[in-house]
Amino acid sequence: MRMVLGRDDLAAAAAAAVRETGTELERLDVRPVHKASRGFVNAGAPDVCELAVVTLLQAAAYGRPVVLLPVTTLGRFQHQTLVTCGDLTVADVEGGSVGVRSWSQTTGVWLRGFLAEQYGVDLRKVDWVTYEDAHVDRYEDPAWVKRAPEGTRLQADFLEGRLDFAIMGNELPSDDRIRTAVADAGDVAAQWSRDKGFAPINHVIGVAEAAAKEHSAAICAAYDAMSAAVADAARPGSADLNPVGFEALRGPLSQAAAYALEQEVLPRAVEFDELVSRSCAALGVVPARLGG
Repeated sequence: MRMVLGRDDLAAAAAAAVRETGTELERLDVRPVHKASRGFVNAGAPDVCELAVVTLLQAAAYGRPVVLLPVTTLGRFQHQTLVTCGDLTVADVEGGSVGVRSWSQTTGVWLRGFLAEQYGVDLRKVDWVTYEDAHVDRYEDPAWVKRAPEGTRLQADFLEGRLDFAIMGNELPSDDRIRTAVADAGDVAAQWSRDKGFAPINHVIGVAEAAAKEHSAAICAAYDAMSAAVADAARPGSADLNPVGFEALRGPLSQAAAYALEQEVLPRAVEFDELVSRSCAALGVVPARLGG
């Protein structure tokens, strides 16, 4: 099997566990890991791939042969990702312009969900600008979202004043003018998570359906090893940003799916139990085997 995984500790744990089952596992060096997503969801390569939550949900909605292995590889609070270079605040988003790398980007889905739910923003009264397509073929941005001209970049448009706000996580440039538009974003994010009972998550693990059927024992062994590695890395008393197992992922994935449907990121509702059923059918296991 071939695997793309960003975290070295999880990749090492998975590889060792898979080899013990008699299956070889090659880790492909793709950085950043999201660059592997398009080939994975549309062509089934590699066999195991770290995947953004919304990409997984879109793959399910469009019937791609991809199933969830319920391990979170990246989770973080998100309220700080709405940034501005001026004196604007979150109260100025409605009627303003906001750039985001892709309409289907998971960070953007979470942040827009917060804007609508917590701040009463009518998302259709914002001048949204996107710069890239979704990873899943066939998906098109909503009619009320504008695509930036070919060749332009989100960071440049934002820093040069052509956008009032931007939603940026890892791609945030270093510039002293940049500040978070949500006041006390860390405290707000922590309270949101306490109220919901879970933290927003960004990346999970996807498995090609054919690989899940052929290598079920190896993939389940990888799940066990990665679960142990996540537990070893956990910090006592902190928010669980790396939940593992179906029940632990039920809250955040269900919320992300609800936000995505409201924002026309999904063509239909994707229920969490659908993801569980497809995974268990492909792997030939009961939900309890993977933390259900």
